[in-house]
Amino acid sequence: MEKVITSVNVEGRAKLGVRSGDTVRVIQNITELKRGRGADKKEKTTKNVRKQTFEGLVISVKHGTEAGSMFTVRTTLSGVGVEKVFPLYSPAIDSIEIVKRSKVRRAKLYFIREKAAKAVRRQLRNARMMHMKSEEELPQKESESEESEVEETITETKEEAGTTKEKEEVVS
Repeated sequence: MEKVITSVNVEGRAKLGVRSGDTVRVIQNITELKRGRGADKKEKTTKNVRKQTFEGLVISVKHGTEAGSMFTVRTTLSGVGVEKVFPLYSPAIDSIEIVKRSKVRRAKLYFIREKAAKAVRRQLRNARMMHMKSEEELPQKESESEESEVEETITETKEEAGTTKEKEEVVS
């Protein structure tokens, strides 16, 4: 069999053995193309390459370690579930690190989607109730006491100003 020349360490990625239930960190090379016009008014394209890290739970692995194998990684970012499907031997992937291995009893962990959504809804419901209580009670009391203090100081200064004017009138 003929060996294919590639920029990817095929043996290393096959030996890695990514499975469902693993928490992985995928470091991916992102190429950004920026088009613009220069001083000579010709269109120029600049290429910017950066690394992006995506860490999450592997919920499925398809086609094992063959050439077209893919794995799906799910994570929650800012309260929103995000899934990315990565080809195992993609040259755009810089490295794959297994952070944690968990024992699971299923090959595809698609049920995590609903389970996570329910947990997030429960957290939001609880946070909303707590948020309403603390926000309604505390600022009103503080603002009422601040307003009364401000009114008292205003009346005091008016009274003091009035007494000084009366004294001046009496003297002159």
